Amino acid sequence: MSALQSLLKDLTSGDEPRAEKAVPALIELGEEAIPALLDLTNSADVDARWWALRTLAQSPLARTVWLVPFLNDPAPEVRQCAALGLANKPDESAAPALIQALSDEDTLVGNLAVKALVNIGKPAVPSLIEKVKSGLQSARILALRALVEIRDPRAIPVMMHVMEEDSALLQHWAKEGLERLGLDMVYMKPE
Repeated sequence: MSALQSLLKDLTSGDEPRAEKAVPALIELGEEAIPALLDLTNSADVDARWWALRTLAQSPLARTVWLVPFLNDPAPEVRQCAALGLANKPDESAAPALIQALSDEDTLVGNLAVKALVNIGKPAVPSLIEKVKSGLQSARILALRALVEIRDPRAIPVMMHVMEEDSALLQHWAKEGLERLGLDMVYMKPE
């Protein structure tokens, strides 16, 4: 059995400490391990997909195109792993998929998508503004949170608009965002 086969066996053993120990060794193998890890991401076994994706996400060789498809995986833990991997390797090309992930039924996926979008920064702002304008309520809140963290003045109009809505959470994040942009004033709706 080759070193690669042995490490893949450890990775998929179901023994967490053993799998954890295999991750850095597989990363150290570099290009040699990538095809086998990519194959493993197609496994029917959720744990196998998760461990393969986790290893790929930590590799300095990781590519965004390897991670993005897993934002749609049936297993929430795999979607979480993909979002975390994208947060640690910000890439503007992942922004559309991450914007979609703001609507994920798993709240951790949505929160990790916020982190990834904040790390992408200003290139994600136009899409985040659109999501605040027309997304599901939970996704709108997450998109607004990301805009608050990015602190881009282009978000001011949407923040001002949200201040007029009946959602306490949207108002909270809009107020926070406006304050961070130096616009901390009293917002009153004219009678």
